Amino acid sequence: MKKKLVLILTLLISFQMAMGQSAAPTSKIIDANKLLNDLKILSADDMQGRQFGSPSIVKAREFVETRFKQSGLQTLGNSYLQTFEITARNGNKVSGANVVGFIKGKKNADKYIIITAHYDHVGVRNGEVFNGADDNASGTSALFAMAEYFNKNQPNNSLIFVAFDGEESGLQGAKKFVENLPVKKESILLNINMDMISHNDKNELYASGIYHYPNLKPYLDTLAASKDTKIKLLIGHDQPNPPQDDWTNQSDHFAFHQAKIPFIYFGVEDHKDYHRATDEFQNINQVFYVHAVETILEATKLFDKNL
Repeated sequence: MKKKLVLILTLLISFQMAMGQSAAPTSKIIDANKLLNDLKILSADDMQGRQFGSPSIVKAREFVETRFKQSGLQTLGNSYLQTFEITARNGNKVSGANVVGFIKGKKNADKYIIITAHYDHVGVRNGEVFNGADDNASGTSALFAMAEYFNKNQPNNSLIFVAFDGEESGLQGAKKFVENLPVKKESILLNINMDMISHNDKNELYASGIYHYPNLKPYLDTLAASKDTKIKLLIGHDQPNPPQDDWTNQSDHFAFHQAKIPFIYFGVEDHKDYHRATDEFQNINQVFYVHAVETILEATKLFDKNL
């Protein structure tokens, strides 16, 4: 009986590891448990899919604002919120709000790296909640973890963290932010955007943007070659021709690119749960996610040190 129980437990552990779902991912530089819990909260059914312009997104926005405060981010102005309004195709006015926080740099306080992710998703369809765990509760939760790290380890340059609203409705929040930048455009060194960073069965994370900004490639090459990088950091998905899809205009970084602000976009390739009701917390790859956030944090540190 004991041998059977050991065999069953061994098979269960092996299955969990194969699916990227080991019980307790750990990290030496971020709080892995808090990271995963934030993602779980943002992608829960009671967030009702976080659709832009819907009453339900207010709850998600309030959670993001609270976590910005708890992570040590300061406001740029009197509030964390940058509100905006757009006119929908039917002529109705739709209101949204980006959540914006700030950490002052210790050497170059007047230079900025802007770290972004969108917190909206696509809501409820045919009675099913589209929870958007990977897209993009994963990127939003990473903002909190990175903010907490840099609050304790002051960066050289100032960092602006932005959780965008309205990405799924045409990058609306990013467009409004870039149109109304809180700092001079010339003072912005880089946009680091995160969108879908928690679900990949091949342990692969892409950094997109080097085709447009090749001066950033050496830093990512260094990180990809490091023995401490626990995932496969790949470069691509940014050229206008096949064989890879071009992601240049596929997320919020495009608004920065259009304004001639350099970007690096971190994300995974589409998976079976992309824009489906099955994009839920239990289907992400937890170990991969923690390692992806660690990798993006290390990339940010390299850019902050060298740009």
